Amino acid sequence: MADAFDEQCDYLFKAVLIGDSGVGKSNLISRFAKHEFLLDSKPTIGVEFAYRNIRVRDKLIKAQIWDTAGQERFRAITSSYYRGALGAMLVYDITKRTTFMNVRKWLHELREFGGEDMVVILVGNKTDLGQSREVEKEEGKGFSEKEGLCFMETSALQNLNVEEAFLQMITKIHDITSQKSLEAKMNGSTLSLSSGKEIHIADEVTATKQVNCCSR
Repeated sequence: MADAFDEQCDYLFKAVLIGDSGVGKSNLISRFAKHEFLLDSKPTIGVEFAYRNIRVRDKLIKAQIWDTAGQERFRAITSSYYRGALGAMLVYDITKRTTFMNVRKWLHELREFGGEDMVVILVGNKTDLGQSREVEKEEGKGFSEKEGLCFMETSALQNLNVEEAFLQMITKIHDITSQKSLEAKMNGSTLSLSSGKEIHIADEVTATKQVNCCSR
């Protein structure tokens, strides 16, 4: 049966969610892709993913969002899934300082396996539990500015800023890939595939470059 996913997309963007187990990665994806929130959400085993078609400017983008398990024993398995990702959402729980302290470790792993040229959004999730907050918003913002990341606080439960966070990431990826495509056409050539970071779809070339996605 035909549905929205049968539409011809201009781009396919792969993005990953990373962070400690229990920070709400699965529910962020569920909110974005299915408009659902599961109170009894179980820990992700290995890797799961979801799709959603998004129109950015005049292009139809199929976003392929990968949910990587946060448990330590699965990290060796999931590291390979960073390859080919054009964006990443690095998630911590504002009510658990340890998840914020581990952000640096996750960011190091992300840059080791996925490269520093991804669009990365730092997300402080579970703002609906503000009375139990252990990480102030200014701390997350400060870390993101130091590392050249975008930053946003969200609540998957209340559906607060979830759409905005994903759309910010996807739009930034689109802007970079569109610029690369334009440069390639002006040069009268196409860019070759390299390490899965460039995707040739519908005569468009997508690629990434290092950028501070919060710059204006």
